[in-house]
This record gives sequence, C-alpha cells and structure tokens, in this order.
Amino acid sequence: MKNITTIGRILFAIPFAIFGINHFIMMDYYLGMLTSFIPLGAYTIILTGIMLIAASISIISGKFVKISTLMLALLLLIFIVTIHVPHLFHEGDNTATIIALLKDISLMGGSLMIAGIYSEEKEADTK
Repeated sequence: MKNITTIGRILFAIPFAIFGINHFIMMDYYLGMLTSFIPLGAYTIILTGIMLIAASISIISGKFVKISTLMLALLLLIFIVTIHVPHLFHEGDNTATIIALLKDISLMGGSLMIAGIYSEEKEADTK
C-alpha cells in the first residue's frame, strides 16, 4: 500500500511543477487571468510559480509534505476565490471557468487528503 501512496503522491505533484514552470513561460496568459484587485501583477505570477514548483519538489521528495500540501490547498483556495469565482460573473460562456474551478476544487481536496495521510503516518510513528 505504501508504494501506491508514493506513486500517487508523485503523480499528484508533477502537474504542479508544470503549472509553476508555465507561470514563467506563459506570463502574458496568466496576466490576462488576474482580476483587478490582485496586487503586483507579474510579481504575483512569478511568486505563484515559485510556490507551485517548491510545493511539487517538497511533495515528490517526501520532505515537509504535510505543510506543503496544506499551503498548496490554501493557494488553490485563493485561486478559487480571487480568479475563478470573479470570472463566473463575466458575460458569455463560462464553461472553461467552471471546469477550471472544479479542477482546482478537486486538487485542493487531493492536497488535503495527502496532508491528512501524512498527519496519520506521523501519529502512527510516534506511538
């Protein structure tokens, strides 16, 4: 069972590394997604990219997994509240926004599950 959990953890983390790299490669795309109340523009995108890559490295390496997945869940919640929800109120077809919203909700759930697994493992190790 431990091998399955390890494979799942690594597969979960890989897309976040790619998303983080994309924040540097596709900066103009992400600038277009920002809502008016998000400060610092491109600096926010760079910081977010760094955070995604750092979380991915942490999750893959197995170091600080609980804190990384909790911080990742918080970051995803911030994406949901500041990017996806405001875009729902724009006129036109919201299909892509709804898909992105649901994707981030499910990734946030996965991140919280991994944090929970690592909490339970740490408790079991101390007993």
